[in-house]
Amino acid sequence: MPNGGMFRFRFKRVLSGAVFALFAAMPNGGHAAERPVQFVVISFDGAREIEQWNRSRELARKAGANFTFFLSCTNLIAAENKFDYAPPGHKRGASNIGFAESREDIAARLRQIWTARLEGHEIANHGCGHFDGGGWSKGQWIAEFGAFTSFLRDAWSINGIPFAPAGWTKFVETEITGFRAPYLSVGSALEPALAEAGFTYDASTVSRDPQQPSGGKVVGFSLPMIPEGPNARRILAMDYNLYVRHSAAMEQPSKSAEFEERAYLAFRGAFERQYRGDRVPLQLGFHFRLMNDGAYWRALERFAMETCSLPEVRCVSYRDLLRQQNSATLSEAGAKPVTD
Repeated sequence: MPNGGMFRFRFKRVLSGAVFALFAAMPNGGHAAERPVQFVVISFDGAREIEQWNRSRELARKAGANFTFFLSCTNLIAAENKFDYAPPGHKRGASNIGFAESREDIAARLRQIWTARLEGHEIANHGCGHFDGGGWSKGQWIAEFGAFTSFLRDAWSINGIPFAPAGWTKFVETEITGFRAPYLSVGSALEPALAEAGFTYDASTVSRDPQQPSGGKVVGFSLPMIPEGPNARRILAMDYNLYVRHSAAMEQPSKSAEFEERAYLAFRGAFERQYRGDRVPLQLGFHFRLMNDGAYWRALERFAMETCSLPEVRCVSYRDLLRQQNSATLSEAGAKPVTD
């Protein structure tokens, strides 16, 4: 048969999807009644490209999900104003991810941030210049947090953009209580700095399997290592790590469909293990950058559309998961039954 390998690939994809659909249709996923909710947390680091803001929000609407957007504040600083930013341990005006393209670009991003917030999504802190702060002192972290708050709070006025929402300042100063460190690089000074700055959680750590959030003044969320690929080798549940494994962080558009399928099966497999098992919250991380011709975003879209509407599943932000957890002690939250 011509192109038999492609036929087998497509047949496998259709068959695996059908098996998942059959499982999802079973009452309580084949389990007894009164199972805890299966939470899924999908987050995005950086939150720069306007097209991806629109695409992620559209996905959320279709899937019935809320997301967390970890914002980097240099995306709100025009290049001509870059020397207003003094990153810890680096020269003034430095940034690992550049600066905004124009004031029009900043205006569009500010509108996206506010609209996402109104839609129920969470805006969280990813620092400013995307530097490795693993060796920073507490004071340096506090300085970076302060820069983030100042540039975000004053972004409308600094850039001469009219029609700032009436509640913008309160939003920036009181609602942004989550953090993820660039490169997931943390040191001993980060947690006390987060506590002093008033953060409620940190999503910067890694675990072998999905774990319940840790207790403490600053709650800890860990991205899990999940099995992936033909040998089920574990990998961090984040698109960039898949990109490195699949193609050494080099674009291979000719293999985009293959990489999409591998990522999708990894996400779904990680979900099924929890949905059928202990129902520990599953966390998946992404970036707005499209890697390998968008393979990982397509995998995300397939996964979210299939998963978020399943019985006893909630696709929520970190903030909303923490609120759910805070309705009981962290140890008891996983045993809370579904009542709807």
